[in-house]
Amino acid sequence: MEKKHIILSLKNGELHQYDKGITLLEISKNMQKQFATPIIAAKVNNEIRDLQFSVINDCHVEFLDLHTEVGSKVYQRSLTFVMIAAVNELFPKGEVTVEHSLSKGLYCELHIGEKITSDHLIALETRMRRIVAEDRPFTMKSLPIAEAVELFKANGQIEKVKHLEQLKRERVRIYYCGEAYDFFYGTMAPSTGYLKVFELRQHASGFILRFPEKETPNVLPEFVVQNKLSEIFLEAERWGAILQCGYVATLNEYVQNGKINDIMRVAEALHEKKIAQIADFVSQHKEVRVILIAGPSSSGKTTFAQRLTVQLKVNAMRPVALSLDDYFVDRDKTPKDENGAYDFESIEAIDLELFNEHLSKILAGEVVSIPCFNFLTGQREYRGKTIQIDRNQPLIIEGIHGLNERLTTAVPREHKVKIYISALTQLSIDNHNRIPTTDTRLIRRIVRDSQFRSHDALTTLNMWQSVRRGEERNIFPFQEDADIMFNSALIYELSVLKKYAEPLLHKITKEHAAYSEATRLLRFLSYFQSIDDNEIPFNSILREFTGMSCFHEHK
Repeated sequence: MEKKHIILSLKNGELHQYDKGITLLEISKNMQKQFATPIIAAKVNNEIRDLQFSVINDCHVEFLDLHTEVGSKVYQRSLTFVMIAAVNELFPKGEVTVEHSLSKGLYCELHIGEKITSDHLIALETRMRRIVAEDRPFTMKSLPIAEAVELFKANGQIEKVKHLEQLKRERVRIYYCGEAYDFFYGTMAPSTGYLKVFELRQHASGFILRFPEKETPNVLPEFVVQNKLSEIFLEAERWGAILQCGYVATLNEYVQNGKINDIMRVAEALHEKKIAQIADFVSQHKEVRVILIAGPSSSGKTTFAQRLTVQLKVNAMRPVALSLDDYFVDRDKTPKDENGAYDFESIEAIDLELFNEHLSKILAGEVVSIPCFNFLTGQREYRGKTIQIDRNQPLIIEGIHGLNERLTTAVPREHKVKIYISALTQLSIDNHNRIPTTDTRLIRRIVRDSQFRSHDALTTLNMWQSVRRGEERNIFPFQEDADIMFNSALIYELSVLKKYAEPLLHKITKEHAAYSEATRLLRFLSYFQSIDDNEIPFNSILREFTGMSCFHEHK
């Protein structure tokens, strides 16, 4: 019988003919010499596939190695599964939970009925390395939902059971590694042998599972202690405990039972109480003259600054806002990035000398003529705007460089309070599948860009990696220098954002490279029950993205 063939086109335009039914893994072995690091997954017609996938039709394939964002996530997810398998073998009655990202890794907790020691972690890492050395295959099976539910009921994983029972699907993908099996939000590497670079590091009551970054996938990044960020994650856990809602399935139950409004009110009250506490901190430190607010994209900085202003006024203070945007250098002096495009997120895009000169004069009580930057002409203009403040009027400065000491060198450190804000969700999908902070912010930004900036979801997704690179350079290295951290996440927000984001993501079609990311986000949002946003307070941070905020002119 004559063999049937398929034509496969690669990202570089090459065409190859293969037997119908060949796996991506077999093809990748022929292509590996073109890559600096192991191929770990692939895009087939802009859909993410693991390398077990059999090719039966002509298609376009982009192989993904460890230098890619997707490849790095597959590595992390697969390594997490190795850790879970090792825990199952060492501590059959124990459980490991994946809590959140921290210090270039994942903070996890091991629950075995006794305090975790370095000996436990040495044993766990040793078993993980044995599993990697054995090069066990990761095998995916598509099971009927009912069968998968019974599988997880048998080993007492109740949150997974509740989650699977809520999925509106007939089948679900379950991955196996030896005797271990689990449900994961994403694909796996072909086998454990791909996962050689990692370590476990003891931290707090648990440990950090560390892995390489995509820029340097063959070595672990330098370990950076993040005690302040760790504390804000612990606060997020405490808030989740107050709300009695740690998993998506539980949130959905509140929606179904008509009790979600109680959750919304308490979540908003927690925000208001925290902002009031920050205002109290500032007012009690009379030496503070400048309040700097920084955080990554879509963290809610603008609304937070407005709400903090209100609380400061309650404390008899009269803060004045100073915009960094008005201190951009003229366009011809703007630095450029490695691609030759203007880098407006570089601190060099700000006239630091003029800004600090004005800061000194303003804090000395002088009348200062403030510039206005004309974004159409790319030039600084003066339109008669002036600022003069007294001793009881702190300056509020919001912007991505707020934590960088270079921004405000003219102001002594004791006269400044630095606030870092981000959206660190308290929710997880289940005990092994966390919700990344970046996903929450990305969905916020997709909604906001559509509502108020006339950008479609494709535009937002295409620029997101550039935004993330700017955050890695300009924000994250300075976050531990913050005096205060504020978590802007609302436990119910993805159930609200769902109805705004889904129609926008559905418009991205298969011919776009961002289709794989759009389908991933749609699958993620499908886990949430929608809720109406009529009950959201008009001063909520969420209103910055959906509209009708009392602090903005959005209609």
